[in-house]
Amino acid sequence: MEPITVTADAEEFTCNAYLVPGEATTLVDAGTMPGVDEVIADALDDAGVDDLDRVVLTHQHHDHVGELDAVLDRFDAALYANAAHPRRDVAIADGDEILIGDEPCEVVETPGHADDHVSFVGEKRLYSGDVVVYNDGAFDDGSFGRTDMAGQSRETLIESLHAILARLPDTVEAMYPGHGDVYRASDGPDTVREVVERATERAERREPKYPDE
Repeated sequence: MEPITVTADAEEFTCNAYLVPGEATTLVDAGTMPGVDEVIADALDDAGVDDLDRVVLTHQHHDHVGELDAVLDRFDAALYANAAHPRRDVAIADGDEILIGDEPCEVVETPGHADDHVSFVGEKRLYSGDVVVYNDGAFDDGSFGRTDMAGQSRETLIESLHAILARLPDTVEAMYPGHGDVYRASDGPDTVREVVERATERAERREPKYPDE
């Protein structure tokens, strides 16, 4: 089944949190939308799924984990994360394989925006978190994650973008980013690879993404 953006109706700042029904029904990030656990429960009912199997985190910035406790309190779900977390059940690292819905995805460590950032690369889908998005107000057809805050690094982010490209199958049809719109190659002019390449080229020009960067 297609991923469901359970934070789509949020009125506060949040990441995109994706519910992916399947053999291992998975929530990719939890977001900060109050009541997201209720939205997840309704979506599970609509999909005919009994429970949430796991939550996987791209990274632990607040906008990605603000409602994590509420989700874990409500569902019997295991937490998969790269960095330590009091409720982590499974540590994930570069090169690991994790089932998201029905799709095996490779864990690719992609720091730069956050030290613990990982992306999930499958045969059909890329869950890119904040390292690369399609549109974010700065760029509308391929943008890189922000690196203007303490502890972030543009150079490291560029290396992470190259890591994604090196391990991205040409069969990937859709990118599910942490912010902005989902990009599906069937709906746009470019392949997912071309979107990531464009974002990489923009990052490599070292131009500021934000006025104060």
